[in-house]
Amino acid sequence: MADTEGGNQTSVTEFILLGFEILPELQIFLFLLFLILYIATVAANILIIVLIIAVQQLHTPMYFFLGNLSCLDTCYTCTLLPRMLASFLTGDRTISFPGCFIQFFFSCMVLATEFCLLSVMSYDRYLAISKPLHYTALMSDTFCLNLAAVSWITGFIVVSIVYLFLLRLKFCGPNQVDHFFCEYAALIKLSCSDTYEIEIVVFSLGCVFLFPPFLLTLMSYVFIITTILRIPSTTGRQKAFSTCSSHIIVVTIFYGTLATVYMCPQTKSLRALNKIFSLSYTVLTPLANPLIYSLRNKEVKAAVKKVVSVFMNWKRIEPFLNSISG
Repeated sequence: MADTEGGNQTSVTEFILLGFEILPELQIFLFLLFLILYIATVAANILIIVLIIAVQQLHTPMYFFLGNLSCLDTCYTCTLLPRMLASFLTGDRTISFPGCFIQFFFSCMVLATEFCLLSVMSYDRYLAISKPLHYTALMSDTFCLNLAAVSWITGFIVVSIVYLFLLRLKFCGPNQVDHFFCEYAALIKLSCSDTYEIEIVVFSLGCVFLFPPFLLTLMSYVFIITTILRIPSTTGRQKAFSTCSSHIIVVTIFYGTLATVYMCPQTKSLRALNKIFSLSYTVLTPLANPLIYSLRNKEVKAAVKKVVSVFMNWKRIEPFLNSISG
């Protein structure tokens, strides 16, 4: 703590992330567990990005947006998990004041961007199923790029506004964040300033920028389901549903876990449960997204097989090429 001009008050220079109350002997086990999850998440999402860039068959709007989603998931994981791994390994739960605010900014920006991107992906699936003849013309490369850019820019603007208001708050103790990362609600509780203004700003921004994407996602799937039910043949309905089933699962997990965490009463008895549910959208969802799309998607499976076959063929001819060059 550092003295402020007020004399009696001290300003916080670091925070303590309380995380989970665990036995010391479990820390190494949790470190190894989350390290595996971290490596698997980053590797799976980077693999999706590489496949989308390298394989011509995946150069479509749906996979372009999926590549953006994988990029977001990678950024989110790299923002939160390294600090958690360090605390498990060393037992040091402190995080500097600037470090906490930087973690808050990037984690919230990714979350807000993902809100917008999932609605864009829902709209893309709506056009693919409801207007298949006009889909290619409507979802041009320029339009897709603009939609993705708007999602990223919206996430940046929303969080930048909140961040500026957060910087105006005073933190003079206590400095114990009752979470495993610098989460908005946990930080606000520690402020010794009046938080009414920032709470109004966050609510207003949510209504203006985040509720419309959620509504667009909901309406897109209402129209998608209506269109699928109108298809006369069972085979046709199954084929149409298969094109959006992966995205439905991803959207359900994302919104379901967020709703569970932020709509449940913030009581002491439910706080530990909220932290566990927070693991779903901070740790498990970024890993689940590439797995869901790869396991349920024929194009991604075919792309993986193609890359593997190219790699295996290269390994076979590499000794021959080396002998020639030698």
